[in-house]
Amino acid sequence: MTPQTISDQTWAGIRTEFTLPTLAQVHRRLSELMEDPEPVMRQLVRVFVDDGTFCPGFQFLPGGQLQPTVTALFRRAMELDIPHNYFTLWMITPSRALAGTRPVDHLKKDPAPLLRALEAYL
Repeated sequence: MTPQTISDQTWAGIRTEFTLPTLAQVHRRLSELMEDPEPVMRQLVRVFVDDGTFCPGFQFLPGGQLQPTVTALFRRAMELDIPHNYFTLWMITPSRALAGTRPVDHLKKDPAPLLRALEAYL
């Protein structure tokens, strides 16, 4: 995988479509929802933009819990040594392996095709 610069425009698009709260904002919100947010914090997709750490909103279900498909995909991405920022980019980029649709558009479906598409990303 060739490192590429992810544009400010891309991050702005993610912020607009899915939200892109800071890590501190997510920690605060999870602390309101649960006694010990640390186990959930360790599973978060984080992106590093300029000097900040953010959490793409596509990984959250309404109510603040983590989307299980994103958690499973992200765990696999970490095993494949795909950096957080590139995993996030992959999630929002149309994929040939998914007939030109974005992985993020398949989160409520069977995760197997997403895992295969992630493997093909390398």
